Amino acid sequence: MSDNRLSVFKTYKLYVGGKFPRSESGRVYEVTAKKSAAGAAGEGKWLANAPQSSRKDARDAVVAARKAFGGWSGATAYNRGQILYRVAEMLEGRKEQFVREVADAEGLSKSKAAAVVDAAIDRWVWYAGWTDKIGQVVGGANPVAGPFFNLSTPEPTGVVAVLAPQKSSFLGLVSVIAPVIATGNTAVVIASADSPLPALSLGEVLATSDLPGGVVNILSGKTAEIATPLASHQDVNAIDLTGADAALAKELEIAAADNLKRVLRAPAAQEDSASDWSADPGTHRLTAFLETKTVWHPTGALGVSGSSY
Repeated sequence: MSDNRLSVFKTYKLYVGGKFPRSESGRVYEVTAKKSAAGAAGEGKWLANAPQSSRKDARDAVVAARKAFGGWSGATAYNRGQILYRVAEMLEGRKEQFVREVADAEGLSKSKAAAVVDAAIDRWVWYAGWTDKIGQVVGGANPVAGPFFNLSTPEPTGVVAVLAPQKSSFLGLVSVIAPVIATGNTAVVIASADSPLPALSLGEVLATSDLPGGVVNILSGKTAEIATPLASHQDVNAIDLTGADAALAKELEIAAADNLKRVLRAPAAQEDSASDWSADPGTHRLTAFLETKTVWHPTGALGVSGSSY
C-alpha cells in the first residue's frame, strides 16, 4: 500500500426526514477535540466541519417530524420497541466508531469512552423495553360511581423539540431522545454545539435501523439560533430545555407559552458531566410528553343482579 495515500475525511451532515442534507445556508463550523484527563496532547485537534443549521433547517425538520407523527404514533407499542432495540443492535456493531468520537468530544480516555458508549446502548435497550409497558403504569381503569367503564390511556403529545445536553454528547443525547420516541412522539433534536459529531453519526445509525424517516431529525449549530424558532413554532407541541443555559431557557419558556407547549426543564446539576446521566433515569422523561385520554362508556342497563352481562 502506498505511503502517499490520502485519507478520506468524513463529511458530517444533518439528518432530516430520513435524509442527510447539508444546511441550506451552506455554513459550517469547526469542531475540535477536547482536553483529556491524560493531558492536552490532542486538545484543539481539528476533527471535522459540522453543518451550522439555520432557521430554515429547523422549520424543515418540524415539517418532517409532523409528517412522520401519524405513522409513528399509530404504530403498535410492541413495534416501536422492536425498532428501538434494532437501534441498539446497530450501535453495538459500530461501537468502535462511537468510542473514538465520544473520546474526542468529551476528552475521555478510550476505556472511559467505551463505558459511556456501552451505557448509551444499554439505555436504548432499557427504553425499548418500556414502549409496551408505560401504558399500564400511567393508564388503567378508574373506579367511578355509576354504570360506566372509565378508562385512561396515555397518548403522545406530538412533535417535541429537544435541546440535547451540551457536555454529555452521547449518553445524555440518547437519554433525551429515546424516551421521546419510545412513547410515540417525533423529535427535532439540537445536538451539543461544541460536540455534535456523535449526534450526527447517530443519525446514520437511525437511518439503517427501521426507524421511519422524520421520527428523529438531528440539527447541529448554535443552540440559541436553532432553538428560538422551534420554541415559537406553532406546530411544535413540546420542548425539552436540557441543553439550554438559564438565560436561554427563560427566553425559550416565554416563547413556548404562545401555543401552550409542554416544557421540560432538567436539573442544572445534570449538565456537569456525562457521569450524571449514568443513574437510573426512571420514568419521568417517558411521561413528560404524554397526554392522558379518559373515555367513559356505559356498561348497559343494570338488572336485579347488578349487571346486564
